[in-house]
Amino acid sequence: MPDKNTIESLIEKALDARTFSYSPYSEYQVGAALLAGDGTVYMGCNIENAAYSPTNCAERTAFFKAVSEGKIEFRAIAIVGGAKGKEITKYAYPCGVCRQVMMEFCRPDDFYIIVAKSATEYDVKTLEELLPDGFGAANL
Repeated sequence: MPDKNTIESLIEKALDARTFSYSPYSEYQVGAALLAGDGTVYMGCNIENAAYSPTNCAERTAFFKAVSEGKIEFRAIAIVGGAKGKEITKYAYPCGVCRQVMMEFCRPDDFYIIVAKSATEYDVKTLEELLPDGFGAANL
């Protein structure tokens, strides 16, 4: 598990990424900060679309940015989300599609998902805890 300083730093970056959210329809802003195996951090935000289906979650934005730059090993991701202009009061866990993307690139027992309300109020779980018996390359 990442140490406290790493967790808090990732949360701060996720909070920063949240400010770039393009969410004119839901006004629900999400930010993510993904820690690659080499220590590089990739930020992502949710990007909505009027047709809804093309909408992309913050987590997938961060993963796709990292993979497009050649990274395929990851250690942790911090996620924050809440209504625009309001204090974050609940944890924003990743959706099923994002969990499946994580399953493609991460070891379920050694990848940490940090959901936070602030840099000091957060919960940490492994991908395995959030996607038990997940389907991945090992199943093929």
